[in-house]
Amino acid sequence: MNISFAFKNFEASEHLKKYARRRMEKLGRFFGKASGLEVAVVLTVDKFRHRCEVTVTGEGLHINATEQTTDMYAAIDLVTDKVESQIKRQVARVKAQRRHARNTDVDVFTYNLDAEADVQQPVDGTDRLATKPLHLDEALMQLDSIGSEFLVFFNAENNRINVVYRTKVNGYALIDPVL
Repeated sequence: MNISFAFKNFEASEHLKKYARRRMEKLGRFFGKASGLEVAVVLTVDKFRHRCEVTVTGEGLHINATEQTTDMYAAIDLVTDKVESQIKRQVARVKAQRRHARNTDVDVFTYNLDAEADVQQPVDGTDRLATKPLHLDEALMQLDSIGSEFLVFFNAENNRINVVYRTKVNGYALIDPVL
């Protein structure tokens, strides 16, 4: 996590710099040590107003927060709390999206391809299946275990619905639609 500071209209003490850095580094606990976050902190003094502005960018995240009080330390605390709540909200939103994607149902329609094209025939059946994300090797093992000719699965590597099927020469093939 890279933290950059800018001071406007005053010269910051070493204690204030250390305090602000320590408070901003605590935000990294939500993302781990190796995260590529960029945190820009702007501390401004205008007469009796002490303002702290924080911008966090990286990993598909862009958060802005601003607080102003009569004490710079209090402004830093308030803006850190505000950024932390926004990060928690964002993390909860991402987890909910993943949970929703994991529990989605996939409709599989079976068509009789041997019939004549001009004769309208009803669909033989509909299978509804709830898939969990699988890697390709897990999908191949599941295809072997169920003994079917094909398997529709949610690919964990690219987050798309894929189909793996047996070829006529005892091999496997993958259908990966790109939308």
